[in-house]
Amino acid sequence: MQPEAVQTMSGAIPPVRRVAAPIMLAYGFGAAAYGVKDLCFSTFLLLFYNQVIGLPSAEVGFAIMCALLFDAVIDPAIGFLSDRTRSRWGRRHPWMYASAVPIAAGWLLLWNPPALSHYGMLVWVFATAVVVRTAVSAYEVPSQALSPELSADYDERTRIMAYRYLFGWGGGMAMMMAAYGWFLPGGVLHRSGYPGFAIGGAVAMLVAILVSALGTHGEIKRLPRAEIARQPFRASLAEMGETVRNRAFLILMGAGICYYSAQGINFALSNYLYAYVWQFAPWAYQLLALTLLVGVIGAFLIAPRVAKRTGKPIAAMGFMIAAALLLSTPYVLRLAGLFPAVGSPWLVPVLFAIFTVNATCSVSSTILGASMMADVVEHSEIETGRRSEGVFFAGAFFVQKCTSGLGIFAAGSILALAGFPAAAQPGKVPIAAIDRLTLLFICLYLGLGFAAAFFYRRFPFGRAEHLARVARLAEVGEGR
Repeated sequence: MQPEAVQTMSGAIPPVRRVAAPIMLAYGFGAAAYGVKDLCFSTFLLLFYNQVIGLPSAEVGFAIMCALLFDAVIDPAIGFLSDRTRSRWGRRHPWMYASAVPIAAGWLLLWNPPALSHYGMLVWVFATAVVVRTAVSAYEVPSQALSPELSADYDERTRIMAYRYLFGWGGGMAMMMAAYGWFLPGGVLHRSGYPGFAIGGAVAMLVAILVSALGTHGEIKRLPRAEIARQPFRASLAEMGETVRNRAFLILMGAGICYYSAQGINFALSNYLYAYVWQFAPWAYQLLALTLLVGVIGAFLIAPRVAKRTGKPIAAMGFMIAAALLLSTPYVLRLAGLFPAVGSPWLVPVLFAIFTVNATCSVSSTILGASMMADVVEHSEIETGRRSEGVFFAGAFFVQKCTSGLGIFAAGSILALAGFPAAAQPGKVPIAAIDRLTLLFICLYLGLGFAAAFFYRRFPFGRAEHLARVARLAEVGEGR
């Protein structure tokens, strides 16, 4: 029999429990939708509109970054409204169900632009990016807000996030393999494959969302039902402002901005680096996706165990430092003339071995960051008397979407500064441009990675403090 939620000052806290495997699988599987969207936005979108459609990289990056201005309003609004939703399906599931079709429709429009003028095409990129981002927020923010509601256990929350990131990355890697091996067999520079690519992504996201919503539907009766009082709009804004001033939340936001911007730059430049710096053969792209997936599975297995021994803040810091150093190493060695040259049989094995360990470390740091965000909920509840899962995870999700906003903008700027030519052919780009691209990339990635590690280490509490808060909230609830 599943334990019931405990009543507290704000309504309820989740039970301290281990979540059943079928629920974990269904909940985690929903993250595949964001994995598909994030991988394609970060890896293919700039390349598609720059190298395939022919728009300048800096202008595409700027148009996509402008869509973030809408996210700055939309994400917290969805989080706040999700926290205050009242329905027989609870606070989160109505949003999850309603988002599925708009996500698929917006996705099809994004990758199938009509014949437009130069500026008309930029407006199309901006408008369809806003549609997709808004629809994804309507699913992902309430879905992420479920994570602290499923269990109040300190270590179980890391396990929950490990499942979520496993499927999120798994969805992205599966889409990458399908893109390179099936939808775009003629190469990423040929437009003819992108309609099928769009349909495949739309179907994958639609299925992931519906499976997750239906698979966790039975948990609705066990989720916390916070008391929601009607109040003026101004008072609601004041409450939200008080919530987001939480110090632990702000620290995680700082870490997330640094890490996800670094990841966004890496993803947006990845096809440029693979095609022009390392000059991958087609088979290498297929192996690359499998290699990264192995690294994600490593994070799924390792992150919860390391965090249980060292605590989440220290583990997140260590993983982040290792990830920054590992990803930069091949490019530093190449500039120094110490890495296997293009065409060497050692190039791909050495590079992919480093990429695998890097993926394990970087994904581990994000798993632990998300788990710490779940713990902020009770920290804030003690201070404010309210459970605000939606608001906190809206902030976290907004930061994640910097991956494909600020990251793409920065990547476009890096390409412009490096003097990288449009419609370039692998092997025919001047070495000086490739070297400038490499140097700018590693300097920015290292700086952002170490800044993220600094913020993780500053997180203000660990296991003992969290358990004490849960016990205190339970005592308050029992005394009501």
